[in-house]
Amino acid sequence: MQVPDGFEAWMAWLGLAVALGVLELVSLDLILLMLAAGAVVGMVAALLDFGVGVQVIAAVAASIAALGLVRPNMVKRLHSGPDLVLGHDALVGETGVVVQQVTPQGGQIRIHGELWTARPYDDDSVIEPGARVDILQIKGATALVHKIPELEP
Repeated sequence: MQVPDGFEAWMAWLGLAVALGVLELVSLDLILLMLAAGAVVGMVAALLDFGVGVQVIAAVAASIAALGLVRPNMVKRLHSGPDLVLGHDALVGETGVVVQQVTPQGGQIRIHGELWTARPYDDDSVIEPGARVDILQIKGATALVHKIPELEP
């Protein structure tokens, strides 16, 4: 196939990639974006002075690979919502303050302004009032906690 003098193939590939990218903004289905990625690969092949046939094969292969490997994962991520944690499980990982000494027999902590019954996560420790604790688990209406070590100045 004869290419006219002064024609730069990489410019055509770049123009195609930009056009597909702009059209993707209208469609929002990620197909045209994957084709634009293939056009970018075709542009790189043109810049490396490969023939037009190799450029087309590289662009088509990259487009197919993107459609088969990249797009499904992107669509899955875009269509799934955030992981919502509700109820008592939402307190796991939060920080509380000891209000009444926490022993293996019980105690109280304040979490987000609410009082909770608490026990130490490791059964043999005692946590004094005023200490900050991490909530590691909720069993029924009791928080299992671990004392946060205080930083020394």
